[in-house]
Amino acid sequence: MSTAPRPTLDMDKLNAFIGRFVGDLGAAVHAGMVVIGEKLGLYKALAAGPSTSAELAAKTKTDERYVREWLSSQAAGGYISYDEKTNNFSLTEEQAFALAYEDSPAYLPGAFELALGSLAAVPRIADSFRTGGGMGWHEHADGVFHGCEKFFRPGYAANLVTSWIPSLHDVMRKLEAGARVADVGCGKGASTILMAKAFPNSHFFGFDYHDKSIEAARETAHRENLSGRVTFAISKAKEYPGKDYDFVAVFDCLHDMGDPVGAAKHVRQSLDKDGTWMIVEPFANNDLKDNLNPVGRVYYSFSTLLCTPCSRSQEVGLCLGAQAGEARIREVVSSAGFTRFRRATQTPFNIVYEARP
Repeated sequence: MSTAPRPTLDMDKLNAFIGRFVGDLGAAVHAGMVVIGEKLGLYKALAAGPSTSAELAAKTKTDERYVREWLSSQAAGGYISYDEKTNNFSLTEEQAFALAYEDSPAYLPGAFELALGSLAAVPRIADSFRTGGGMGWHEHADGVFHGCEKFFRPGYAANLVTSWIPSLHDVMRKLEAGARVADVGCGKGASTILMAKAFPNSHFFGFDYHDKSIEAARETAHRENLSGRVTFAISKAKEYPGKDYDFVAVFDCLHDMGDPVGAAKHVRQSLDKDGTWMIVEPFANNDLKDNLNPVGRVYYSFSTLLCTPCSRSQEVGLCLGAQAGEARIREVVSSAGFTRFRRATQTPFNIVYEARP
């Protein structure tokens, strides 16, 4: 048993740090509250208008006592509003935009589902710190897959067709005219489906090694009446079939791969001679000191729980991590034989790179 040292403490600094701890602890347990609210439709019902706990429970067919406690936690965290005069709870327009509308570009609940699913792996990841072992994407809790799609889909919906693809050289024209497109590491197919709906003259092939995600992607394509133009198949990034693709896209997963250089070489071989590879990666600066901010904290934490173990579980195990930065991505792409590489555009959460043969 260790004994805490007794240094001369600056009480203001200590209290400030404890204040940060209180905020972090509240945020940690709050994640579960958001997932419950999304799962039970509490946010969506509250977006329809102010309600008491009893009224909201009746609307959602839930237990009033649980709902009352949940509402109190949400009000304390600033996620919903409370009127002490009427005892009503409500959502502002901004809160509803982020919490109740799934087609919103700022829809947040998926991020919390992803966080909870990731945290389920903590015991195994802690053991991996000692052994150096990995943990494949497919080995995580289902919340990781569902949350990941919900987390990334709003950003893709807001940016992919309107700004990311237009930032690339001549890709928009090809997609509008009719192109062959591979979406590598497509997961449940959110990005593939968005592109297919936007460009009806093109044919899209989505590949992922996770069978359950591909099954879900196929179901979505069928539901959206896209089965004739969208094909989903189980395949690893270094093995997906097909040649002469006009456009290959990799969304938020190059850094997860065990052998990203090998995957990049396969992309190079699968592209048409005038094809384009779009690489979407988490926003990151090259130097650690420049990533020590709230966004970096999110990505480094997810990288510890998901990205690094996933890479370590595969061949090579390069472990780029979710904060690899442009210089490291450029090195991977150049090693694969691409001669042109540039940062095409960016958002606060993503950087879009363009690579060409």
